[in-house]
Amino acid sequence: MESDLFPPADAPKPEDGSRRSFMKLSGGILGLALAPPLVSQAERLTAYSKVLKGATDITLRVNGQAHTVRVEPRVTLLDTLRERLDLTGTKKGCDHGQCGACTVHVNGQRTLSCLTLAVMAQGKEITTIEGLAKGDQLHPMQAAFLKHDGLQCGYCTPGQIMSGVACVKEGHATTDAQCREWMSGNLCRCGAYPNILAAVRDVAGQTAQG
Repeated sequence: MESDLFPPADAPKPEDGSRRSFMKLSGGILGLALAPPLVSQAERLTAYSKVLKGATDITLRVNGQAHTVRVEPRVTLLDTLRERLDLTGTKKGCDHGQCGACTVHVNGQRTLSCLTLAVMAQGKEITTIEGLAKGDQLHPMQAAFLKHDGLQCGYCTPGQIMSGVACVKEGHATTDAQCREWMSGNLCRCGAYPNILAAVRDVAGQTAQG
């Protein structure tokens, strides 16, 4: 019995451009796209490094001081800060650039240190959470986080503060909605967002008045 489901034996076979061939090809491409990554983010970034090979001495200027460290090209700025320079205020959260806990300033701009190779930061001015305060005098953003209770567990707080400082400096904290948008890259598992927003907006108001 012949039908669309059961064609005759002598029916011509589908050409390469047929729907069946297209579906097979599409399925293969989709499967490849959905396959889990086989390498870490740092390894993917290292693939673009064609100059340095093996451990190399580099000099990083962090919080106004020069530090010489020996690192491999694949080592991130985050790991260098935490493991080589003992600046553990910068936190490692997702290690994939999705949570913002590792935010630092590089040449005055907020940067995800887990996605930045240490060798890429040579010759640049790096500021971490440890470099914001001036002695015992807190940075206005740090003081505002205390004033508005903008933290609970505190793990995301260094990254939130670093992003908050940059957000105000960029002029992206003039309204609540704008501030939420430009701080959206920093996640808080405790849900302290209203207080974080209040702290950033407070500093933005002080800056506008000053």
